[in-house]
Amino acid sequence: MKILVLFITFGICSCMPNPKTNEGEKTGSFSGRIEKGNFSDEILFEIESDTSNFQVFFTSIAQNANRIPLQHVEINGDSIQFMLQSDFYTYSFKNKWTDNNSKLQGSLTVDTLTTQYTLQKEALDNNNTPQSEDISFETNGLNLKGTIWYPKNKGDKGLVIVTSSGNADRSASRAEAILFARMGFTTFHYDKRGTGNSKGDWGVATIEELIGDDINAIKYFSDKSGIPLTNIGIKGSSQGATKIPYILNELEHLKYGIAVSCPGVTLLESDLNYWKNRNAVALGKDIEEATAIQRKVFEYIAGKISRSAMEKALSTGKSASWFAHIWVPDLDEVQTDTKLLYSPIPYFETTKQPILILQGTLDEIIPANSHKLIANALTQSNNHDFETVLLDGASHSMYYVGESDFPYWSKLHSDYLKTIEDWIHTVYGITKQE
Repeated sequence: MKILVLFITFGICSCMPNPKTNEGEKTGSFSGRIEKGNFSDEILFEIESDTSNFQVFFTSIAQNANRIPLQHVEINGDSIQFMLQSDFYTYSFKNKWTDNNSKLQGSLTVDTLTTQYTLQKEALDNNNTPQSEDISFETNGLNLKGTIWYPKNKGDKGLVIVTSSGNADRSASRAEAILFARMGFTTFHYDKRGTGNSKGDWGVATIEELIGDDINAIKYFSDKSGIPLTNIGIKGSSQGATKIPYILNELEHLKYGIAVSCPGVTLLESDLNYWKNRNAVALGKDIEEATAIQRKVFEYIAGKISRSAMEKALSTGKSASWFAHIWVPDLDEVQTDTKLLYSPIPYFETTKQPILILQGTLDEIIPANSHKLIANALTQSNNHDFETVLLDGASHSMYYVGESDFPYWSKLHSDYLKTIEDWIHTVYGITKQE
């Protein structure tokens, strides 16, 4: 499942505290609000320099972006400009230092829209900066790498972010891990086998092997941090969310699970649902016939049917006008992926721990009734400690998808992180102020 997330193309860099800067210096952290009509966001530029060059890093909590390096940094007197290039747009920032370099007045231009902003130099709050520790652990004969983020006041509550689909490494969840650490949770995330600095190959691994890695990661984190499983929760998104009930069944002492954008069907059915949504308008009344053919392709990749059976199905539709929309990979290079046949529902049916189910109303990937299917499964388990939350206007990646006067800028749904934080505190029976 591949989603376009603005800025993630450039990777999320680690959050390293900068040296304090003196008043009057051009370097430092400049923060403030950028606005355009009904759009607004809090942003931060961290300007650093060595003996010859300036570097600028961009942070936006709502973007789930942390210290993204900006390109083409140019200095001319009291002016500094830089750019960011996504898959579709160029973001051009032009700025000027004012008030003895204590402010940064600038403009952002994307396409034909320009918006102004003023950022104020801020003193770094190192007291709220989580400390990180890079670690490695062994699992199934492989060495995996990860990072533990420690909150200011190291407590006894842990949160593990389990890996998801594709080849993204831990940088994809770094901003979120830091945010949870700032909330007071000792947080752990890691490179899935075959990504980042971890050994192995996730593509040929079974779902059981990947879950085995998650379980070993959680056990390692518990031993390393000294936090018992009874005070550790786990969170996953998309394919990662489907692993949550399996892990909770294997480690029954875990405190809770959070499943974000979790399909209530097999991964194959979810991928097929995404293809169907992407082609529904173009295919119109032919969508169901075309979907039946596309299903055969996914079933072949999953190892459910033979190549000859799939090719026979393809031959029945080759003359149809809609056939050009059918996705067929290079059949000589296809690797069987049995993960597509995995469904989380049987494991939800036996899960006893508290579960939060988060789903966006504008999720194009998972079936719209997934939250209902999961709720029904948890009911069969006599689990009364689950909550289902639908975020209006949220996409599969929990970004708000709605009308905006600045449509070039993706933001996490405003209720996403707050919903998770409030729910976790409810599980622990404490208020946010405690």
